[in-house]
Amino acid sequence: MTTGGVFGVHGTAIDAPVLGELRIASRTLIVVDEMGSIAEVLTPGDPDYGARHQLLAAAGALVELADGEYLLPGLVDLHNHAPQWPQLGKALDVSLAEWLGGYTFPLESRYQDIEFATSVYESLVDAMLANGTTTAVYFATLHLPATQRLVDICIERGQRALVGRVAMDAPDTCPDYYRDSSAAVAIEETIALIDYIESQPGNTAGLLSPVVTPRFIPSCSDELLRGLGRVVTEFGCHVQTHCSESDWAHGYGLDRYGHSDTTTYRDFGLLTRRTVLAHSNFISPADMEIIAAAGAAVAHCPLSNVYFANAVFPTRQALDAGVHVGLGTDISGGPSPSLFNAAYNAVAASRLHEDGVDANLVAGDRGSPATRITFAEAFWMATTGGGIALDLPIGVFAGGYSFDAMILDTAVPDTDLLIWPELDSPPKTSSRRSSTTPAATTWPKYGCKGKKCERRSSVPPLGGKYRRRQPGVGGSDQVSEAVDELRLVLVGCANRRVLD
Repeated sequence: MTTGGVFGVHGTAIDAPVLGELRIASRTLIVVDEMGSIAEVLTPGDPDYGARHQLLAAAGALVELADGEYLLPGLVDLHNHAPQWPQLGKALDVSLAEWLGGYTFPLESRYQDIEFATSVYESLVDAMLANGTTTAVYFATLHLPATQRLVDICIERGQRALVGRVAMDAPDTCPDYYRDSSAAVAIEETIALIDYIESQPGNTAGLLSPVVTPRFIPSCSDELLRGLGRVVTEFGCHVQTHCSESDWAHGYGLDRYGHSDTTTYRDFGLLTRRTVLAHSNFISPADMEIIAAAGAAVAHCPLSNVYFANAVFPTRQALDAGVHVGLGTDISGGPSPSLFNAAYNAVAASRLHEDGVDANLVAGDRGSPATRITFAEAFWMATTGGGIALDLPIGVFAGGYSFDAMILDTAVPDTDLLIWPELDSPPKTSSRRSSTTPAATTWPKYGCKGKKCERRSSVPPLGGKYRRRQPGVGGSDQVSEAVDELRLVLVGCANRRVLD
């Protein structure tokens, strides 16, 4: 008996289709079609549940999760500088200018060496998958062959990725040894990368997408920004860049154009439904309105913001304003490849924002009231929110979504995860608590085999907008009713293994 490439996974699945909630569904059967998309999500109350389970089991096409294993959507890293992987954790005690000029630009200039690039990118992609990141948005370098090699490696490893060749031509901010010789060259090679990705025979499932990548406003001439805007209009590509990251970068844009980075990107045609703005710590309420109106997204990078951004991103305000927000590791400004780390750092940053940090001030003057986020919201940003930001059907266990998934094994020997069943198990009548860990088992065989989505499609069934739990509205036995009672344990990163 065969199932024609269809397979199923049975056990406890945890996702967050609604901002502010976890959905914890035990004895769930997820049926995946031959293209890697979720065909059905069945629970014991569904009429076809027993028959589907029996058929898949008899065909040897059913994966049964063991006790202590949980199925989660793959994580979505919206901001990752792939060539900076060897620099992880280095020079975090210097200024941004010194970090770029003394460490980052010299390192990135080495990627003209394909062998060096290959060794780094293979290590990076393997590490990201080992941390449960099935989708990553990568800045590469201005070297086209090395960037193409990153594309190849992502295809070989089965990671969904958006890869961009960095464009940077401004002689006053970019060193002589590492910048585009002209705007025309940067635009030409950006188009060459688009053609390369879309023509790869191994990319028939559409796992790899091109992303137009102006580094940030200080590194780009008007000619380059204008030309890249035309590329976006012509090809409908995603866009990634840095936006109002620090005092210096934000001030540079204001001095040069007389308005914010957000407005500048909009005016050059670079702010679209498929734009990801990294950091954005200094965006104003007016900027948030512009970003939300465009349907663009912010990649919140809470850890790297500590070192180089001079401020905390106003996550609560952005979510409340309808801005799409996901999370980024920002390797290597962020010295951790784990998006779970980014999730709980996002919570920590929001608490610092709300409570303040200067003990010399009285409590009422110290912070910004009502700006915290919950762990459930952080997990949503790492999964569902990332999918919405990219306009891709990922991050949720629902029909029509790609089955990008990982298994969290809480029984890995010597892990630093502590689970106490009487404290951490969901109550029988509702699912108010969960315990997860980034001691992850990634799923390379099936985890990223999603069918290609149309360029301008919305994300079913969310339609590109998040849905927030309404106050006072109770959930089912599979959905958390009370976020304030949620205990989401995100600890440890050790002892990962890959499921063959």
